[in-house]
Amino acid sequence: MTERRRRVTAADVARSLGLSRTTVGYVLNNTPGQTIPAATRERVLAEAARLGYRPHRTAQALASGRSMIILLVLPDWPMEHTLRQNLETASRILDDAGYALVTYTRHESGHARPLWELLNPDVVIAWTPITDAERASMLTGGITKIIPQLQQERTALASPTLTAGTHLQIEYLHEQGHRRLGFATSVNERFSVLSQGRAEAARQAADRLGVDLLDVRPVDHRDGSVARAVQEWSAKGVTAVAAFNDDIAAMTVAATLRAGLSVPGDLAVIGHDDTPMASMLYPSLSSVSIDSAGLGRHLANLALHAAEDRPLPETPPDLHATVVARESTRR
Repeated sequence: MTERRRRVTAADVARSLGLSRTTVGYVLNNTPGQTIPAATRERVLAEAARLGYRPHRTAQALASGRSMIILLVLPDWPMEHTLRQNLETASRILDDAGYALVTYTRHESGHARPLWELLNPDVVIAWTPITDAERASMLTGGITKIIPQLQQERTALASPTLTAGTHLQIEYLHEQGHRRLGFATSVNERFSVLSQGRAEAARQAADRLGVDLLDVRPVDHRDGSVARAVQEWSAKGVTAVAAFNDDIAAMTVAATLRAGLSVPGDLAVIGHDDTPMASMLYPSLSSVSIDSAGLGRHLANLALHAAEDRPLPETPPDLHATVVARESTRR
């Protein structure tokens, strides 16, 4: 068995250079307000690199009272295009500010300790409901910067930012002259809460505009449900379908064409998220584009407001949702 190498410490760097541990500590921790000569600073950093010194984050956190970690508690969603863009933007902004963004997804069947107990993050942002016991666990661990706060909504899933695009889908189809609509959701249970939210938004938009939303159902190409849905929509006189996302829209278009129907002549289809594949399909897929990078900026700015009392960003964020009209809805 290979013997584990001892971790290089600041004391090792100080001993190697013949400097005081205090001086070396000031340099390695980049302590403000110190008048250490530039030449000494360069010697310390060079020797630390030569010896393989790495900061001990736990010790630094104990000394400073800060871990420089932002913990984002996510719903158990697949890591699809929009979410990836969102997190990449937030991570980059927080990294520029000196923070690491760590994502954490809880699982009902899991037995691991919550990540906030292991990392002691400066801020916890929850995009999924936090139980009273979980909140108590955070507070007991000294984590007081928790978003959303207790008096606010407990989950970001209730945010209109996640359903605004669905309203746009229905409004656009109405503008195109469609009055008998369907809505296709996902069979993926991991999307269930978001699917339900968007389906309800579709119903609200249809009621507001006075159009008939004749059918809302989950569809999938693997079990034949999307093919059956297309047949039933055709029988009911549905002329357009709004889909939960571009994947669902794409399989709806494919099933429609396989049924010998035309898109958009017999059935117009619009997706959501404007993923890269939307413009590459034939017929090209109309979709709703949202500023997912803007949501990432909002997330990062919320965290920085909590961590450093920076200005509070606009809430809810304007995602600049727009319809990108392509061949699947153009008559």
